[in-house]
Amino acid sequence: MNLAYRDVRHNLFRFLLTCLGLSLLMAVVLAMIGIYNGLVADALNIVKAPQADLWVVEAGTQGPFAEASKIPGSTRDAVARLHGVAEAGSITYQTVEADHAGDTLRLYVIGFEPGRPGGPQTIARGRGITQTHFELVADRKTGLSIGDRIRLGRDSFAVVGLVEDVMNSAGDPAAFIALSDAQTLQSQLAPPAQRVQTARGAGLLESTDTVAAVIARIEPTADPQDVAQTVRQWKHLGALTQAQQEQILIGSVVDRAKRQIGLFLGILLTVSAVVIALIIYTMTMEKLKQIATLKLIGAPDRTIIGLIVQQSLALGMIGWSFGLILILLIKDYFPRRVVLEPVNAAALAGIIVVVCIAASGLGVRAALKVDPATAIGG
Repeated sequence: MNLAYRDVRHNLFRFLLTCLGLSLLMAVVLAMIGIYNGLVADALNIVKAPQADLWVVEAGTQGPFAEASKIPGSTRDAVARLHGVAEAGSITYQTVEADHAGDTLRLYVIGFEPGRPGGPQTIARGRGITQTHFELVADRKTGLSIGDRIRLGRDSFAVVGLVEDVMNSAGDPAAFIALSDAQTLQSQLAPPAQRVQTARGAGLLESTDTVAAVIARIEPTADPQDVAQTVRQWKHLGALTQAQQEQILIGSVVDRAKRQIGLFLGILLTVSAVVIALIIYTMTMEKLKQIATLKLIGAPDRTIIGLIVQQSLALGMIGWSFGLILILLIKDYFPRRVVLEPVNAAALAGIIVVVCIAASGLGVRAALKVDPATAIGG
């Protein structure tokens, strides 16, 4: 006879209600794991999207993601002529808020040169940019559809294509436009401000042909480190390989958010352990007379320990299962991307097993200390 099963059947409603509460807690834990994965994935997606081997940026900066970078647009021609460079393209990044259908959209606008590195690699729907002006490819998370028009700055852009899962580390969906449009958007001032700058003569001295970075793809026989070293010799430019750029993103841009989510995960797991321990202890204390009766009729300690540990594991694993199902059903409704990998769910299951076994210790201790005479004296 399985005593744990019999006891659960006797108090089925309370057991299921307890499992439901634990499942909500497990769903929060899984959501935090997914948000962390999504944060890292978004940060890396934006730097992996151009499929570049080398990033040429302003000297003394860490690139267009960790720090502001501004270099002349003509840098692209100089980089393209370097030995070992297969192709190069200029690129800009800027965050823009635009009104659309009564809502304010926050977009991460990427300007690139059509036909050169920097644009979207895969178009999920529609087509890429074919005209030099006023066409836009947006991420699906923007809510834009093909054929929509949206105003960026003073110009209206037509949405001609859609991509998927291209966002920056802040969760802002990307929008790709031609480099010339991006440079205009970046340097455009409101008419009153423009008149003031023109009167001061400032607008005549500043060039609008600036970019955030030049990205290059290296020939298979060339070493990116050697090409980067050549670029650094120009003094006014810096160079980062793809691996270095990714390391900066993970180690700098999303580091604090990563540590904060990790701390929150640790707190949630600790709370889960305490909750399971208290539940098991309470359930055990309510059964002390029955446990005393079992001892009185000669039931071995391992049977009593099995009763408590099995119930603890059942609580944890049912709560984990319901929590996983719940988060899989609602993860697409989160404002940020939630990325859950099978290894994450499996790792959490392993942690829950360990937590449940450890948490049942209080109940086991109380059960083993009960006097069999309690069954008679009750």
